[in-house]
Amino acid sequence: MNLLRATATIGGLTLISRIAGFVRDMLQARYVGAGMAADAFLIAFRLPNLFRALFAEGAFASAFVPMFNRQVGADGGDMTGAKRFAEDVLAVLLPVLALFTVLMIIGAAPIVWALTGGFPDAGAGKFALTVDFTRLTFPYLLLISLVSLMGGLLNSIGRFSVNAAAPILLNVALIAGMLLFHGPDDTATARVQALCVTIGGILQFIWLLWACWRADLRLRLRWPRLTDKVGTLMKLIVPAALGAGAVQVNLLISTALAARFLPEGAVSHLYYADRLNQLPLGLIGIGVGTALLPALSRQLGAGQDVAARHSQNRAIELVLFLTLPAAAALTVAAAPIIHGLLEYGAFRAADTSATATALAAFSLGLPAYVLIKVLTPGFHARQDTQTPVRIAVGSMLVNLVGNLALVWPLGHVGIALSTALAAWVNAGALYVVLRRRGHFDADTRLLRALPRLGLACAVMVGVLLLAMPAIGLFGGSVMARIAGLALLLGSAGIAYLLAARALRLFTIADLKTQFSRGTKPS
Repeated sequence: MNLLRATATIGGLTLISRIAGFVRDMLQARYVGAGMAADAFLIAFRLPNLFRALFAEGAFASAFVPMFNRQVGADGGDMTGAKRFAEDVLAVLLPVLALFTVLMIIGAAPIVWALTGGFPDAGAGKFALTVDFTRLTFPYLLLISLVSLMGGLLNSIGRFSVNAAAPILLNVALIAGMLLFHGPDDTATARVQALCVTIGGILQFIWLLWACWRADLRLRLRWPRLTDKVGTLMKLIVPAALGAGAVQVNLLISTALAARFLPEGAVSHLYYADRLNQLPLGLIGIGVGTALLPALSRQLGAGQDVAARHSQNRAIELVLFLTLPAAAALTVAAAPIIHGLLEYGAFRAADTSATATALAAFSLGLPAYVLIKVLTPGFHARQDTQTPVRIAVGSMLVNLVGNLALVWPLGHVGIALSTALAAWVNAGALYVVLRRRGHFDADTRLLRALPRLGLACAVMVGVLLLAMPAIGLFGGSVMARIAGLALLLGSAGIAYLLAARALRLFTIADLKTQFSRGTKPS
């Protein structure tokens, strides 16, 4: 399994998407800010994103992909049976999703009220605006679910780049909407953003459909039939969806509490902080997890348990090597990062301060978020979707209790801290269960790497603390701030890599081996 090369492909395209996402967030901060319209749009966008994480990307990544790959393996590499299975799934999925989307659009008002309590401190105008925006964004769920099905097919045959590039189109649609059609006020611009969410979904659907056509993965529409394999998939999807979407559910709980109990702008501050915190998760955790699941499924299907353990150990080593310095930088340098990226136009200094404290709190849980993405395939590759969902439910309860305990003394920062704590509970429980079942053990190489990773991060933090006072010398223009921020983070990153190289956390030979084709676990 060439994990690093596959991760680099997915991560590189995800990086482009996240850069486009930051451009989008910078424009949104400038034109919409962090007030009523911003809160309304972000809550409206959170709802289809939640169901996307639960039932589309989460469910298909963890339930459909292993079943599809096992079918290919059972047929000796012939795709005919697997394609028929995918067509049967599409035949059932499409009408169900279409009906669900229509019902959610019709019932948008009670759903938004259940989530926000009708914004008791903001009046009826904010509630009505959120309902309106929700109806504009919800068709995105149907489109992205079909995109996820086609993306699962392409991932299963090793074509990771197409699916990884799809989110770029959503960001392009949102950016184009703000640049070309932003209105005279923040409400009009937010309405354009809501409409552009669905337009972005249409673009993603066309992109994946074209890629599947070129890869000879052309699915025919059939009359819905609940075959045995489709029935098995349906049984796996619900727990797999809840397990994969635990972080999203926790964020939804956090959004609901912020909307109900905290001052206006808290939803936006948490959103902007989470967006930055999600960057390493998207680049590293999702990239490694996406590449790992098909490989583990094939290794376990072939009885290669030792190779599967090796793959998961190297995956954890890789994500920690990349995530620990990211978490440290986002925690220590949260204020200059937010100031450099977002403090323009309608986004004020007070918004920077509030968002930075939330980012520092979220980032404490970043390694846990990424570990969840790497540990969960150890269950899903064995077609066990029940255990991760039980653990996810437990972490949701921890998050809820933590939110209720911390939201009043710490405000929105308490919500971010509780989310980080819940992620660590989730990751720790996944590891303990895998270890007790004999499915995973941290090997000697991984255990030796951990203290050296900590020392390399300490060196990087020292450089950050020394360099941060100098960032103000770059002036206040957009380009000057970004240049200063790039120099700050770049110097810290170089310090980390030099320390890691001195501590022999990696060698040039290791990198050449990982990026070469045909690499086998040793």
